Amino acid sequence: MPRYSKFAMASDQSKDISLIATSFYMKVIGIWSAKDNAEKRRRNIAFIYTTWVLIFSVWIIGSQVYYATEEFSERIYAMNNLVTLLTVIFKIFTLFANKQKFLELILYSKKNFWHSNYDPYEKTVVDNCKHTCTYLICIFSFFAQGTAISYAVGPIIANIGKNDSDRILPFTMYLDLPFSTSPYFEITFVLQVLTVYHIGVGYLCLDNFLCVLNLHIASQFRILQYRMENLNLMKEETKLKEASFENSSYQTDKYLEVFKMYVKQHQALIKYCNKVQEVFTAVVLIQVIIFSLLICLDGYLVLLADASLGRRLIFAFHITGCMCQLLMFTYSCDCLIQESSQIAAAAYAAPWTQLPMNKAGSALRKDILLVMTRSRDPCCLNASGFFVVSLETYTRVLSTAASYFTLLRQY
Repeated sequence: MPRYSKFAMASDQSKDISLIATSFYMKVIGIWSAKDNAEKRRRNIAFIYTTWVLIFSVWIIGSQVYYATEEFSERIYAMNNLVTLLTVIFKIFTLFANKQKFLELILYSKKNFWHSNYDPYEKTVVDNCKHTCTYLICIFSFFAQGTAISYAVGPIIANIGKNDSDRILPFTMYLDLPFSTSPYFEITFVLQVLTVYHIGVGYLCLDNFLCVLNLHIASQFRILQYRMENLNLMKEETKLKEASFENSSYQTDKYLEVFKMYVKQHQALIKYCNKVQEVFTAVVLIQVIIFSLLICLDGYLVLLADASLGRRLIFAFHITGCMCQLLMFTYSCDCLIQESSQIAAAAYAAPWTQLPMNKAGSALRKDILLVMTRSRDPCCLNASGFFVVSLETYTRVLSTAASYFTLLRQY
């Protein structure tokens, strides 16, 4: 991998909005790399707070499910909240269980991906990747946080003009306390809003990171393609005499040496993808399974349920966020598949036909064949071995959600 300086890396990261936003959300949850003991203590405090929020949320949503009325739409509303909460809990604690591997992914990415030591074309590839990440993350974060904010805005609008005894909270509290009167109402309202917003951050942070990671890995595969295709344009670090440079045997040896370096980069990227698979495979499976259910329930609450405008607003944001999240997730996985499979064509485009069939030339041809053979099995993210995630997964999930919705509407 190319060498870099810490200053160059920091300067490059400071311009990447997607990385800034992703790292901020992960730090809020309490799972991110720390530079020193003080920062490590802040991460631990943030994770303890996240754990407390999740416990508090389980109690609130569990009570809501337990005391749900016989009205069907209220049961669907409670079930939707419960499924969303359980998804967040599963993702956060699965990530915490693989914390060491996750931190290794971050450190490796900082060292080998997020630096400035690229030539103009490679820098263009990385910049395009950053722009794509920024667009996807900003859109998904808007709808995810809009959902959380809607939980607070709905009761605020509903409470306009009401007496103190009639005020409502975002979530009903099943305790024998006067929650509609001051100061119980104000304290409980703030606690619930902060809890919902933190759950929203937990909902989006891991998906943002996985999207950024997949797209940056895909960009590294594209850079590797460029380097292999332009092997004959490589630049020497030291000036060589014209006679030496024209010597075909010497030139073949140099091509073989550089190509071996690119093969090592290819192997490193494959190994890195396998580590990503180890960390996120269970999360990917749950995500794909839950998406169909959430989209179905959201569609019912928006289109069919006899609900207030505030509640419809909540789930309008939620269903749009789910569809953006699914698209972002499957698109990034599909980019990884496409770019890793194109390594074979890039290796074939190397100038092996112009080299003599000496020892180095024969070795170079064998290496190219091995790279092409390995690239037939592209890097991908699969759901615990059940299926590979790609853009085709997006259409399948939407089709399944539509089927669930049809059955629910008939019921």
